[in-house]
Amino acid sequence: MRLRWWLAGVGVLGACTALIADPHHARSAASQVWPPFVLVSGLLLIGLVADDDGVFAAAGQQLARVADSGIVLFIGAVVLIGLVTAFLNLDTSVAFLTPVMVYTARSRGEGEAPLLYGCLLLSNAGSLLLPGSNLTNLIVLGHIHLTGHEFIAHMGWAWLAALFVTAAVIGLAERRSLRLTRRATSSTRHATLGLGVASVILAGLFVTVLPSPALPVAAVGGLAVAVRLARRTERPRRVLDVLGLPVHVGLFGVAVALGTAGRAWNGPATLLSHVNTWGAAAIGAVAAVLVNNLPAAALLGARTPPNPFALLVGLNLGPNLLATGSLAWYLWLSAARSAGARPSLTRASRLGVIAVPLSMAAAVGALALTGAH
Repeated sequence: MRLRWWLAGVGVLGACTALIADPHHARSAASQVWPPFVLVSGLLLIGLVADDDGVFAAAGQQLARVADSGIVLFIGAVVLIGLVTAFLNLDTSVAFLTPVMVYTARSRGEGEAPLLYGCLLLSNAGSLLLPGSNLTNLIVLGHIHLTGHEFIAHMGWAWLAALFVTAAVIGLAERRSLRLTRRATSSTRHATLGLGVASVILAGLFVTVLPSPALPVAAVGGLAVAVRLARRTERPRRVLDVLGLPVHVGLFGVAVALGTAGRAWNGPATLLSHVNTWGAAAIGAVAAVLVNNLPAAALLGARTPPNPFALLVGLNLGPNLLATGSLAWYLWLSAARSAGARPSLTRASRLGVIAVPLSMAAAVGALALTGAH
């Protein structure tokens, strides 16, 4: 709790300093980074409503029931995590699917490690498909304004390659757990086909079709939660916890400060102009680990980068190396502990050290083959 408010204070201080030092560039940076933060807030609210309706839990339990082996269960989890991440953002995925993955593994009496660590690493890896899948996508491509369909045309194969390689690394590392063939218990939860499902469908449509889906998605999420609050089927405290306002305020402020620096200083743009696609991906990964991928995206995307899609590969996959890389680590750790799991940051990083270079190579290779850089 103290760390969250400390981050919020740093962000507010950074944004205010940038505004005083260079008002023009600070306003430009803020206009570039606010839509992603609004979008992810809307997606988190939609995820909350869908979770209350049992959408995620029902999907996990159904998967546990139909899978006849640990390997089939893991493959199904990869597909589920990839789709939820793509259409509802990686933060929504780790916040709501992590407990589902833990409970799914326990319902079969199997080890939870493949699904627990897979939820984190696969969510980061699966965030390359749509602009709204990761805030970094929207920040870096803020100057280009691609629709979801156009973004898929550039990144679809890279997304598939990154997801497949990451899943393969986790599967091989946790192969002993995946050999079990136990069946799930008979207890099931059925999803309510109502507000949650309708909100997910609308959000997916907006993210895919609209070039600027932030406000429409936020409106859907806000309206859905407002209905639940009015009916007293949701608690205001839980809504605030899901939004994580101190963390988002802090990251937004730091992003504005670094975005201002990237506009006033030629260093990042000059560096990116002197490297190829592989270099751009490497710079993105290193920057994400050093300062978190959202502020890194604001700094490196302050001006239109020469290889934006390769840069996104580094910004989205690099965070699998260390907990400093993305907000998803914090959400994953909190969600896992709330489900009674005891995740190890060291173990997750060990998997990431193997998965990141391999998945980045596969994704950048796919970009090269398709001509999208």
